[in-house]
Amino acid sequence: MTIRELISGLAVIAVVAMMSAPAQAYEVGPVTGGGTIEGTIVYRGDVPTTKIIPTKDIEVCGEPREEPLIEVGSDQAVLNAAVQLVDVAQGKAWPEPGKPPELNNLKCRFEPAVQMIPAGSLEVVNSDPMLHNTHGYYGKRTAFNLALPNKGQRIPVELKRAGTVRVDCDAHGWMEGWVYVVDNPYYAVTGVDGKFSITDVPPGDYKLVAIHPFTGPIEQPVTVEENKATSLTIELKK
Repeated sequence: MTIRELISGLAVIAVVAMMSAPAQAYEVGPVTGGGTIEGTIVYRGDVPTTKIIPTKDIEVCGEPREEPLIEVGSDQAVLNAAVQLVDVAQGKAWPEPGKPPELNNLKCRFEPAVQMIPAGSLEVVNSDPMLHNTHGYYGKRTAFNLALPNKGQRIPVELKRAGTVRVDCDAHGWMEGWVYVVDNPYYAVTGVDGKFSITDVPPGDYKLVAIHPFTGPIEQPVTVEENKATSLTIELKK
């Protein structure tokens, strides 16, 4: 077992335990005096790397390289941290349904590498001119296992329950992605600036969870006041 596999395995256990805990069903209802939670996710520790050595399809997958296990900017901001309020009983409506979210196999990477979606449909896409076998897991249980031999192929899957789905490719073992299936619409994924914003939150006390596969989840209590913004800086720690 490689260091990366060990780290990923431990992170999966921690994240699944955090994100898959039983919760009351979310109800859409009026929000009076909703506030905003905004902030930045940072990581101040050493950034380890893992060696990626493609052994096949090199013309698409690229040459051997070092990749960081967590992407941190010069200001310590974290890319692709997932943020969610948990155990929310009632609040704003879900976004209007549109095009189903996608998980794309592109140049032997998953795009996006991290995403948060409501329970429901996810389209798995192959944009590469060779076989990918895209395999998603809730913990150790298979959520989907798809052979996609053709460029442009897309297969819909159903992710019906909240929790963390780790995704890999059985044909290209270094590929890894994360799909966080959420049970309420109060969530965000950080961009390169590490920032997030969660709007229209009913006033009250909540538990905010920030997650990155390398560090695992961090809990942060937060109080939302009527018609006000609450600003946070959350430090991920290994």
